[in-house]
Amino acid sequence: MNLSLYGFAEEWVAVDCGMMIRQDLPDSPLQVPNLELLATLGIRPRALIITHGHEDHIGAAAWLWPRWGCPIHATPLAAGLLRAKFVERGLATDAIQVIEPGEALESGPFTLRYLPVSHSIPESCALLLAAGEHRVLHTGDWKLDPEPLIGHPIAASTFGAIGPVDLVVGDSTNAPLPGHSRSEGEVARALEHTIAACQGRVVVSCFASNLARVLAIGRAAHRAGRRVSLMGRSMERMVAVARGLGYLDDFPPLVPTADLGYLPPEEVLVIATGSQGEPRAALSRLARGRHHAMELGPGDSVIFSAKAIPGNELLIERLKNGLRRLGVTLLDEFNHPELHASGHPAQEELRTFYGWVRPRRLLPVHGEARHQQAHCELAEALGIEAPLVPVNGDLIRLDGEGLTLESRHPQPPCIVSQNAVAPLPGLAAERHGPRHGSLYLALSVASTGEGGWTRIGRLMLDASQASPIDEDAFSDWLDDALASITAETLAELRLALQPRLIGWFADHLRRLPDIHLQIMAVEAPHAREVG
Repeated sequence: MNLSLYGFAEEWVAVDCGMMIRQDLPDSPLQVPNLELLATLGIRPRALIITHGHEDHIGAAAWLWPRWGCPIHATPLAAGLLRAKFVERGLATDAIQVIEPGEALESGPFTLRYLPVSHSIPESCALLLAAGEHRVLHTGDWKLDPEPLIGHPIAASTFGAIGPVDLVVGDSTNAPLPGHSRSEGEVARALEHTIAACQGRVVVSCFASNLARVLAIGRAAHRAGRRVSLMGRSMERMVAVARGLGYLDDFPPLVPTADLGYLPPEEVLVIATGSQGEPRAALSRLARGRHHAMELGPGDSVIFSAKAIPGNELLIERLKNGLRRLGVTLLDEFNHPELHASGHPAQEELRTFYGWVRPRRLLPVHGEARHQQAHCELAEALGIEAPLVPVNGDLIRLDGEGLTLESRHPQPPCIVSQNAVAPLPGLAAERHGPRHGSLYLALSVASTGEGGWTRIGRLMLDASQASPIDEDAFSDWLDDALASITAETLAELRLALQPRLIGWFADHLRRLPDIHLQIMAVEAPHAREVG
């Protein structure tokens, strides 16, 4: 949930504007940065600068940017993803301006240069910010990858030329880890070997934004004689945007998920979202045997080509248990670590990088306190000052005397709920009625003869007291469910439909509301209403 602000001479720029998913709250809502402090301090950024297209760096922009209305600068892939988000929210995209890696721009007293780095999404950039006499390197997310598959390795000459810098605001995610992060090229070869050895259907789950990994999986599938299909909206969107920018020109042709049932198991490979155990994602539905396109069973394999994000362990283990019950072979970071590579630098990479840029000071960001502390210790061993371990809400001054903590401002959570950003209510907030809300559904149906039924007219659905749902997806599912039920009377139809409804809402909502179902018959005079 990254949002950094840099100020000089009463002018400010924002760097990144990300969100996070609160898996610990009902319905897994989005959490975005709290902007109340900025309003209190009179801070309004004159530009939003995006380092790369990961959700924790761009996901909140469509919710928070309207409060600023400033220009947004992003590289082509991140700009394309942002435009899609803005269009979904009904926002104009004129403010989104494309800047190529390596280019520079000016905003008020700031000069900012985009410096290409390797990461688990193309076009990631560090930022060199210059204002007055100060030069700050904001690294963003990065690693030293000699074989990144998409894009080029970090150019040592580029970063050597900018040193020394006054301050590095640096990625601490893997600072406790010795050695060097694995290369995407190594992972690609491991995936090719592993997929070639699988017998039945293969599902590979990874982050949609890791296009190098998606490309490696597609190439490995093609060489193993398998057809490739995508599952998950974020995966489909990411691949579509990346193809439009020419990043996946040699990716094999895609098979619609609806056609998977017609292919022999040994010819099927699915790239799916849901590696973090998200209850609504494609992989979770496969694990519960509730995906409309495909079922998994003994002889099939699921490859987790992603590392567990801290906090998601329980959800991931629940997902894996569901897959084990189906008899599926699991390959993950524990029994096959070669199938994943981190996008962040380990200790040897940090030492090499700091040897190039020669920072005088370090401000460690990203990761948890232990990661930041390990980063400080490594920097100090290299003769780099690292006096502070910042937390969210810290206002820090950089001047000729070094780094100083000016003030600390607690950051209460802000949750996106029903298309609005609001503070997270306290646990003691009053609740009336059922604990997880109520959902009222009224259907008008007509008999199609021989016990079949079809929906007539528009769906009448009141979910105002429950969690929001995707009504289009629900309507499509409902039509398919009605078509598959054989019932002579409305009473029989209700008995057959009710458990299926509960199953669908259980798949799509973190907490199940009380469901009130009413079915009415039209153009069927022999049928009577069941309430």
